[in-house]
Amino acid sequence: MAAQRKPNLILFLPDQQRADTLACYGGVKVHASNLNKLASESVIFERAYVTHPVCTPSRSSLMTGTWPHINGCTRNSVPLDQRFLVFPELMKDKDYRTAYLGKWHLGEDGPAGRGFQQWVSTDDHGDYTNFLLSKNITPDKSNGRFSELAISNLPLELSRPKFLENHACEFIEKHQRDPFILVVGFVEPHSPYNGPLNDEYQLNQVELDKTAILPESEDIPLRYRLMREWQQAEAILDRERLPAQLFFGITPEEYRSIKQRYLGLVTLVDQSIGAILACLERCGVGENTIVVHTSDHGDSLGAHHLFGKETMFEEAARVPFLIRLPGQTRAKIISHPVSHIDFVPTLLDLLRQPTHPQCAGKSLLPVINQEAVVAGVSPALPQPGNVFIEWAPNRTKIKKGSKLARRRTIKRAVEESTRAVVTPDGWKLCLRDKDLNELYNLKDDPFETRNLYSDRQYASVISRLAGEIHHWQESANDKLKL
Repeated sequence: MAAQRKPNLILFLPDQQRADTLACYGGVKVHASNLNKLASESVIFERAYVTHPVCTPSRSSLMTGTWPHINGCTRNSVPLDQRFLVFPELMKDKDYRTAYLGKWHLGEDGPAGRGFQQWVSTDDHGDYTNFLLSKNITPDKSNGRFSELAISNLPLELSRPKFLENHACEFIEKHQRDPFILVVGFVEPHSPYNGPLNDEYQLNQVELDKTAILPESEDIPLRYRLMREWQQAEAILDRERLPAQLFFGITPEEYRSIKQRYLGLVTLVDQSIGAILACLERCGVGENTIVVHTSDHGDSLGAHHLFGKETMFEEAARVPFLIRLPGQTRAKIISHPVSHIDFVPTLLDLLRQPTHPQCAGKSLLPVINQEAVVAGVSPALPQPGNVFIEWAPNRTKIKKGSKLARRRTIKRAVEESTRAVVTPDGWKLCLRDKDLNELYNLKDDPFETRNLYSDRQYASVISRLAGEIHHWQESANDKLKL
């Protein structure tokens, strides 16, 4: 009898994709036919949360299985210390062909030599830039590089997703007889909100979040209000200096136009994912390939009158998370919250590798095998746990001369750290060392419109959840004083 083939793994990792851009998360009007088909054949984690809602810290967990406060990547653009191994390095099996295509964001040296034998870079001085130069596209920057705005104006056939799609298919065709691990790190749908499919959606079909239409809340952390003030000041300047609102907006009309173009970028990525999945089938390796899709964080897109990430709100901290197992043809749903801290242990388990002591989390495979039921939900076995999310001071920009608070109070808020817990029964508590705390009942208030922290009737809930956070801090060697 022939030896069983080792499973392949493909990880699709778009940047800044919200959960509700897929039909299984409520995004039924989004044109994402390939991801929706993938979801119909996958394990769907309905409530998946990042470890830290900004690019570099989140990616550090996705690649190493460690918390940002442990690996040192607590802010954007911090290089990942070589002492922390990236997941292919954590594998005992060294037979795999490995490639990382696209955005890395864990240091300029990239993933080559860190468990990945090949890296195709989309950085502003890498392979994608060379590709554009080879097509006689003229750089718009004096240093011979291309701005994000220039790239966003390119036609579809020269876009980054198309470039990564072509390299992914080339890799699959070349290694179809080898066991392989392939990561495709799309830069889109990250801002600037602009691309070749800007008109994919009719403007009047684009629905805004409930909190994008409600009056601005003041019962949120000062840091969030400072972000909002700065973004709105930038939006006013952008009306003069840019052809469209490519980063921030103020009015519902601007919110809708931005979301229209964001969804165009989601569709752009979806088309390339479809082509890569078709290549898998064409090469006859689809049945033997684990396909995973997630993102490093979401995007507020006007919810709470904010854009981007960097908050604990659902729009920023929750992401899509799909796993299609070899031979799987029907959806299975995991309804309780899960954390990206369990991502690497799950990948190792799926690839039949032993767990590694570096990993802080646990494999979700027992949960997949025991809880998931076809096209429905069953009681969780093993017992679902809490999910924890962290935030460390990053790069919050402030409007010059802000009057939201005294200068000392503003400086303190900008330097705040957060530790949050999301519970299986729908509570979210965010504790901060230097800013306003928050409590939300996600079951009754899924859009987080009512901060219940100062309501005395919830004192026992706060006490219980604060205890959970402190217990987690001890187990995770987290020294932050809250």
